Amino acid sequence: MADSNRTERKANKAPSGARGSYGKGRRRRAEIVEAAVRVFSQSGYQNAAIATVAADVGLTLPGLLHHFPSKTDLLLAVLEQRDEVTADMLPAESDWLAFLGSLVEIVRYNQSIPGVIRAFALLSVESLSTDHPAATWFEQRTRKTHAMIAGAFRTGQAQGSFDAALDANELAFEVIAVMDGLQEQWLRSGETIDMTRVFANYIDSFKGRCSTATA
Repeated sequence: MADSNRTERKANKAPSGARGSYGKGRRRRAEIVEAAVRVFSQSGYQNAAIATVAADVGLTLPGLLHHFPSKTDLLLAVLEQRDEVTADMLPAESDWLAFLGSLVEIVRYNQSIPGVIRAFALLSVESLSTDHPAATWFEQRTRKTHAMIAGAFRTGQAQGSFDAALDANELAFEVIAVMDGLQEQWLRSGETIDMTRVFANYIDSFKGRCSTATA
């Protein structure tokens, strides 16, 4: 029985150490991703050196490659981290008014993280090259974003709150274009434009154009 108890105690300790190691690994990965955002925002992906990211967090290049085996893996982690945050800000329901309201909140959040947005904008432009490692990721993301917005509009049309005579697909592209274009102007202005206020005003105008509600 004594031997069995000792074995059980050892077995109980192992998962604790494993959990601690896993937690440290996750924290280190998060630090690397944050450093990659800083480096990518300054140099873009193509010109950024992964060794620079490693030095930023006090790692050797082999140490960084232990967490992210390639520069592409690191790039995708940067992109996915940003989208995880914004995905949580979208409403669970498909109400188009609530959806547009969540987009305003996403713009407000984006305005608070200029370094991340600058990196994202640079990567988005670079990915227009078909051989860019994030080309497929951005293409899929664009399709998904458009589908969500157009889907919310079509739901509103089915419910009678969104003008059925309007083209949901075209209007979804319009909203995306305004968000992306305004983001670029904000970055070019040195972040002096109140991006949230401008976008919120646009959304108010958009609602007036598309809503079937009478004054």
